[in-house]
Amino acid sequence: MAKAARNNGVNLVRLLQERALSKKGKEEERQPQNVLEQKQQQDTDTVVPYLPKDCVSNILVRLPIESLIPKSIAVLDEGQPNHPVPILPFGGLTFNRTLKFSIRFIEFKEGNSRLAKYKISCSSRIRASYNGLLLMDSAMKRGGLMVVNPITRKWIYLPVGSLVPPHAESYGFAYSDVTGDYKVVHLLRDELGYMNCEILNVGAKYWKEVNGPVFGLFGWLGYLPVSAIGALRWIPQIDHSDYLVTLELANDTFHKVPLPKSCGTHDRILEMGKFLSFVAHEELDIDIWILKGLHDEVWTKNHRIRTIGCVLDMVPILSLKIGGDMIFTREEDGSLHAYDFNLGLMRKVQGQIPPTSFPHINSLIWWEKALDVCD
Repeated sequence: MAKAARNNGVNLVRLLQERALSKKGKEEERQPQNVLEQKQQQDTDTVVPYLPKDCVSNILVRLPIESLIPKSIAVLDEGQPNHPVPILPFGGLTFNRTLKFSIRFIEFKEGNSRLAKYKISCSSRIRASYNGLLLMDSAMKRGGLMVVNPITRKWIYLPVGSLVPPHAESYGFAYSDVTGDYKVVHLLRDELGYMNCEILNVGAKYWKEVNGPVFGLFGWLGYLPVSAIGALRWIPQIDHSDYLVTLELANDTFHKVPLPKSCGTHDRILEMGKFLSFVAHEELDIDIWILKGLHDEVWTKNHRIRTIGCVLDMVPILSLKIGGDMIFTREEDGSLHAYDFNLGLMRKVQGQIPPTSFPHINSLIWWEKALDVCD
């Protein structure tokens, strides 16, 4: 009898073990299904609701420009003209004088450059670029201008300004944080050397004439103006400039700002991290000076680039907003070089900068102030 009881106990233990193993197997079989159900539930919980295109566009318009800047910055190039269309006038074969130019851009990304083309063409020259918008001559009106976003392909024609043929001229394009307007600045110098200036708020019907820089401040108008910390600034001489000519965007007044050292032929000013930088050669090195205030005339030396070898013709052309590299081009051969501030290293980049080019970013920005149309 004791033996039978012992056998019953063993059978009971075995039965419990079998049931436990069977339950474990069934749970393992159900586990993938449970995981799938949980994933489906998570996908259901994270479904993005549908938003109309107009609503998405107005959300993007309200975002600050820094959040819309891609991980690359382009340098605009008018490119090569497309083949002119031949026409047959009386007497022989000639060509249409209205040439179509493709607008190309060079992206700088992860130490490389890439040449690409916008899906638009133009028959006029680019005058300036700012915040992803292009200021261009209008082919529709003599002396007219237009503002274009090459990404969204939106444009607006601007009214004609002064029709007096200038001896020399310079265009600036910038945004005023104080007034909330995009401004087009047109500097004109006559044959006697006197400077005139007219300014247009984009969207306005008329240009406004303002007092230009005093006589003698400008030697030439060949350098592109740079917009930073609330002002447009020009280097006024080809060589040996001791100051910058500054136009404050809030009150449209000109004055000069002294430089920390004389500006040479291969020195430039750039917008760098929302501040104004002065990139100047110092023997075989390159110094970077920073100006942080609109009315502050105190420059701070921020960095020194130790160049390897005798490279005296390195011209800075832009500072990348993402990554922080500074791009240089050599005057001798047009080659590109990128300086990495984190590594302290200057490296050569494949590609070349075309002669007609402008620092630029790709963005969805438009000149109009955001409207509450997404209800």
